Amino acid sequence: MILSNLFIAVLSALLLLPCSVLLFQVLAAMLPARHPMLSRQTAVESFVDTATEVCLLMPAHNEASGIHDVLSKLLPQLSPGVRLLVVADNCTDDTASIVRGFHVNYSQIEVIERTNVELRGKGYALDYGVRHLGDRPPQVVLVLDADCVIEPGSIATLTSTCLSSGRPTQALYLMRSSPESSIKTLVAEFAWLVKNQVRATGFHRLGLPCPLMGTGMAFSWQQISTAQLASGNIVEDLQLGIELSRAGTPPQFCPEALVTSYFPTMAEGLVTQRTRWEHGHMGVMISEFPKLLKQSLLNGNGTLLAIALDLCVPPLALLTLLVSALILVGAVVGAVLGSWLPLAIGSLPGAALVVAVMMAWFAFGRQVITLRQLSSVPMYVLAKIPLYARFLIKRQTNWVRARRDGE
Repeated sequence: MILSNLFIAVLSALLLLPCSVLLFQVLAAMLPARHPMLSRQTAVESFVDTATEVCLLMPAHNEASGIHDVLSKLLPQLSPGVRLLVVADNCTDDTASIVRGFHVNYSQIEVIERTNVELRGKGYALDYGVRHLGDRPPQVVLVLDADCVIEPGSIATLTSTCLSSGRPTQALYLMRSSPESSIKTLVAEFAWLVKNQVRATGFHRLGLPCPLMGTGMAFSWQQISTAQLASGNIVEDLQLGIELSRAGTPPQFCPEALVTSYFPTMAEGLVTQRTRWEHGHMGVMISEFPKLLKQSLLNGNGTLLAIALDLCVPPLALLTLLVSALILVGAVVGAVLGSWLPLAIGSLPGAALVVAVMMAWFAFGRQVITLRQLSSVPMYVLAKIPLYARFLIKRQTNWVRARRDGE
């Protein structure tokens, strides 16, 4: 009995760490802001006064179906001093020609093409674009994905925050579900909101860094030009944020700037997208968490410790699955031994997780999903089991673009 209880206690402690970090971040997100927010209007005025040179760097792979609409929405924000460089990377469609059509009337828009079927991935495209900018480097490079829309004023807000702090700056990046989306997609939208808004806001309230999210990222030229970008890492943004933190410039969150995109409605595109994100996240978590934790403790580096703790929180569906499995094990062991202590111990992470999720929903998520829809989480979690099984059997390590709607 003692060994069984000890086994359950060890598993409970392992899961209690990420559940406690999540709960801590949710509680911190509900605190008032540490400093008055920089309004977009103030940022725009400051941006215009300083005549800062900014380049939006947009990697694009076969984005012909949507890039025209993205550029049309972006045009009003290309004020003097702001230019756009699109890297058409290994494209087999009309992405480059569509962008050239804009260049005819807008000299601030430029497109370059890269073809290398062996070295594929967003990191290679970013590296190619940065090296192209070396002939005329801007003060700030802002990375924006080709399927994303950046809200008016956000370019100025990100630029001003990045330059004033001297740190890489991450906008609030949210993914929306379409009106015709399934409940499963609504649950995914809520999980995304918890990860990118609630958790990032919590650490931001405490003056702690945030992970890079892949789009809406602003860097000084010195930071981006010396970064190791050329890789096929499927979560190159997450890895880049870790490396920048080790170099002494941890990314900071800027919730006043907003970038949005939409989940694919096609099942194929959604599965491809989620597999890339979650396999990449789990791979980096396994490889980097022990090293970050060790480095932070040996050097007394609170910033790296915060990054390690944030990284130890797995995707919400996986965490729910692991906690549920622990509760089930505790119940079975308790029934066999005639004691409810194993179940009580195994339920501790579950209690922390439930409180964290419900508080996040009440404070931030009610406009995304109703409580009744949220009750479908168990089915959503069960549907993700094959994705996690593939991580153990055949982990995705190569970059694969998610199929867009209408393609």
